[in-house]
Amino acid sequence: MDVSEKIVSDFVANDVSFITTVPCKQLGDVIEAVEAHPAIYHIPANKEDEGMGLCAGAFMGGKRPAIIMQNTAIGVTINTLVTLTQFYRMPLPMLISYRGELGEPVACQVEMAVHTKALLAQLNIPTYHFHKEEDVEEFDKILKYTFTCNKPVAILTDASFWKGY
Repeated sequence: MDVSEKIVSDFVANDVSFITTVPCKQLGDVIEAVEAHPAIYHIPANKEDEGMGLCAGAFMGGKRPAIIMQNTAIGVTINTLVTLTQFYRMPLPMLISYRGELGEPVACQVEMAVHTKALLAQLNIPTYHFHKEEDVEEFDKILKYTFTCNKPVAILTDASFWKGY
């Protein structure tokens, strides 16, 4: 089972039935697998904060949601994370491509990488960083954690995890 299939399998095993996504090259295979899975209702979003609003609605409607996004939009989501997701104690697994580390070909991605972990830490959002393919074995436990604790959790997946840019 490849990494993308494992991620989707863990989502389904944890009853995540609503996933919203924002386009991302690194997460493209996961997004395609989400779209293809019959147990998951997939709604693409234009922006990450919009996607979080969709996830909040799904949660209030009795679904377990998740969002798949890039770290470059963490800044856009801060208000939504604090005043909606955290205030109402909504569990939200956030599978995030972590752009901007060594080897990043797009200069503007580098600047947000400098701030991503600090912003998540400032918001007290538990954050896990996947560097190696075998790190995906922790994904199931992370999902269980977020739904047990009723809080958002960030899973950062960097270029080395996805085998390069």
